[in-house]
Amino acid sequence: MTKGTVSGVIANMVTLRVDGPVRQGEICYITTGGDRLMAEVIKVLGQDVYVQVFESTRGLKVGAEAEFVGHMLEVQLGPGMLSKNYDGLQNDLDKMEGVFLKRGQYTEPLDADSMWDFTPLAKVGDTVQASDWLGQVIENSQKLKIMAPFQMEGTATVKSIVPAGQYKIHDVIAVLVDEKGNEISVNMIQRWPVKIPMTQYKHKPRPFKLLETGVRTIDTFNPIVEGGTGFIPGPFGTGKTVLQHAISKQAEADIVIIAACGERANEVVEIFTEFPELIDPHTGRKLMERTIIIANTSNMPVAAREASVYTAMTMAEYYRAMGLRVLLMADSTSRWAQALREMSNRMEELPGPDAFPMDLGALVANFYGRAGYVFLNNGEAGSITFLGTVSPAGGNLKEPVTENTKKVARCFYALEQDRADKKRYPAVNPIDSYSKYLEYPEFAEYIGKHINDQWIPKVLNLKTRMLRGKEIAEQINILGDDGVPVEYHVTFWKSEIIDYVILQQDAFDEVDAVTPLERQEEILNLVTTICDKEYDFETFQDVIDYFKKMINLCKQMNYSPFKSEQYSDFKRQVEEMLNA
Repeated sequence: MTKGTVSGVIANMVTLRVDGPVRQGEICYITTGGDRLMAEVIKVLGQDVYVQVFESTRGLKVGAEAEFVGHMLEVQLGPGMLSKNYDGLQNDLDKMEGVFLKRGQYTEPLDADSMWDFTPLAKVGDTVQASDWLGQVIENSQKLKIMAPFQMEGTATVKSIVPAGQYKIHDVIAVLVDEKGNEISVNMIQRWPVKIPMTQYKHKPRPFKLLETGVRTIDTFNPIVEGGTGFIPGPFGTGKTVLQHAISKQAEADIVIIAACGERANEVVEIFTEFPELIDPHTGRKLMERTIIIANTSNMPVAAREASVYTAMTMAEYYRAMGLRVLLMADSTSRWAQALREMSNRMEELPGPDAFPMDLGALVANFYGRAGYVFLNNGEAGSITFLGTVSPAGGNLKEPVTENTKKVARCFYALEQDRADKKRYPAVNPIDSYSKYLEYPEFAEYIGKHINDQWIPKVLNLKTRMLRGKEIAEQINILGDDGVPVEYHVTFWKSEIIDYVILQQDAFDEVDAVTPLERQEEILNLVTTICDKEYDFETFQDVIDYFKKMINLCKQMNYSPFKSEQYSDFKRQVEEMLNA
């Protein structure tokens, strides 16, 4: 085992002189004052090794001893993770004493004493490969698979497997024999390095299946798909957290993972207090039962902040290998990029734009690339849908993190301060935002088969009307109401109909908070009919009176239970106005 001695300390970056081979990304422990500090190798120069310590290095002296463990930063994966609050190193925050983990204190992420009802899925003599399902347990109503070791190479034969019953996570539930004749004892725990993607699947096609979120501005205007990627940039106070909560609560996902990377402590406390209270509309139970939270606040060391998003993604890949649909929300990837910048600066690397690493684009692309829709070896499908928030300084959407994320994320939901100030929530700018999945032929084929083949053309038509309405609004603002033709007012108010009826949604209204796809289709058809109709008004005031009444009726429809008598009555009044 390689050992080392501290030869220099610069904040959380420590230089070690080692006596043996060390690899990039390897974990070591530095002993100081009775504490063992975990660190990760980030640079190797001959016998000099640069490591990034995950904790405070206060009091660390030259000459302190270090010991390398021979593996990279890993997470333990197994039953018992749901409903847990972890930090970026997978310490169980619910087990700690006080508000912060003490330096050198690490907790076990899984409960070794819990009993799990195991049901075998494989039988003696079966041939299996890495990540194949051997059995299953049930946690919080989720069927979790116990799989062949992810690190296993080639195929193996099941020599023995335990019968159905209750077992602990460290109990051996199966014995496999690999191609070389070696026996492999399998329990319920997997270990995997967080910075290496899991690729134990058969095929990774381009995602195509709509992920229903119940949020109209997403599902109708800028849809995201299962296994898709997107990001939400926006300044403070524009509703990023409320939108994240809405998507987390309502999206058609089996598992929700929240990565709070570098957030302020008060925001993390909000997540810890609000999420356990959210009700899952799919089951009527607590949303937290199928949620995992990874939290690293902005006052934690830079290396821990950087590790948190990788830990969250690795957990998501673990559940995807079970054939589950995982929704991963990262808040915020800007703080992750800032952590990368700090580490790059301490290593005196050549800086890129705004002093971010030169390879920031590659790091962002590699991370987003780990999401996706996959077909497993047994033909089942699993997915990771990734949505990250970006907090651009001063709301500048041209800064490096936003620009590099735009290149790889397929959906862009730009939260706008002006819409937030006007109380038009969700404050997603309909002009700047986009979904590239609307251009995918696979997505168009899926929508045509499951909804109708006119859905996408209608959406694109309404997007064009929104752009035209914005242009006319600027002209009216400059020239005044009487300075433009009445037809211009009609075009502008058609865009307002789209805005008020489709784009704006009350997250706190019992009915309007979640809009099923069937209802979205009917609203889309109705608004398209209103916008396609030719109108003949004499004055712009007639236009305002007419469309204000139309908007009010359509909003009442949104607030009425779908296909109820009240809903039908408001719809009838809209149709009468159209036919008048």
